Amino acid sequence: MTETTESTATFSPLRWRGATLELLDQTLLPSREEWLTCDTVNEVAAAIYRLSVRGAPAIGVAAAYGLVVGLTPLPSAEQLDERFAEVAELLLSTRPTAVNLRWAIERGREVFAGQRKAGPAAVREALLSWAKRVHTDDIETNRRMGEHGAQLFGDPQRLLTHCNAGALATAGIGTAIGVISAAFSRGGVAMVWVDETRPLLQGARLTSWELQRLGIPFKLVTDSSVGALMSRGLVDGVVVGSDRIATNGDIANKIGTYTVAVLADRHQVPFYVAAPLSTIDRQTPTGADIPIEERDASEVTDVFGTRIAPAGIEAFNLAFDVTPAELIAGIITEEGVLRPPYGESIRRAFARAEG
Repeated sequence: MTETTESTATFSPLRWRGATLELLDQTLLPSREEWLTCDTVNEVAAAIYRLSVRGAPAIGVAAAYGLVVGLTPLPSAEQLDERFAEVAELLLSTRPTAVNLRWAIERGREVFAGQRKAGPAAVREALLSWAKRVHTDDIETNRRMGEHGAQLFGDPQRLLTHCNAGALATAGIGTAIGVISAAFSRGGVAMVWVDETRPLLQGARLTSWELQRLGIPFKLVTDSSVGALMSRGLVDGVVVGSDRIATNGDIANKIGTYTVAVLADRHQVPFYVAAPLSTIDRQTPTGADIPIEERDASEVTDVFGTRIAPAGIEAFNLAFDVTPAELIAGIITEEGVLRPPYGESIRRAFARAEG
């Protein structure tokens, strides 16, 4: 079931209405703006897997609501434990790299454990209240991240970004695009170079769509243009998002990010990562420990349903790559801009956040 959304300059790609989760279907952008109505947890899981909702923070929020949808209709008291476990495992199986997914499920389990004895209705109500807080908290986190990141850019900068890390990838505002937008409002951004981001073109389809709505000047380029742009002195800085950050500062992000980081290092262009603390996985020591999702080969051999490669060939489709900490000038979080050595600055950031 779908419905067309209104055109707005600022938005959240998720909304809760009645007893259902509604998601802006990002697979249809920019040609169509439609909302998916998810009445079952299978629909939520399918939407996460097929990238109708994507971006680590947005996946986390969708999973939080998915736990609520999974308890609708309410199971019996005898079935509650089994049903919740099934729902949690189904959601966890959808995207292995984005740590916000696991973060949300683990906290949902804590809410469940705290209300379990009160019965199914109380559990569901507590989960819904918590999911709504996760949603609003993410928007506030992004706002704070934008304020911290904007201070990095004084004179108007020509910034480059890869994939999509805007409102579409979060509960609203965005991580990298949130920083860029905040800096632009203060006169710190002259224009943005937008990588197309093969194979699913999140830069061309989604980041361009967002920047156009925000009124921020940009130019779309092929992924392979980055080196040429930097060698000509046309890039002053890079800001990207992340799907998981290890405790040593290594980051996993959309495939191609590592290439951008290496080129930035070669040309002495500062490379920044914008991500909330929830994207930092304190159970993952280094980038080598991050599971990298491998997606269907058809995403490489086909473009929007049209075959572009010869029949019968093999394709290898890694969804993410890992950028080592030594290539990162700073990690922009809601607790400020973290600097190397990241092991220490990450510990301090969590200490501040946790009081």
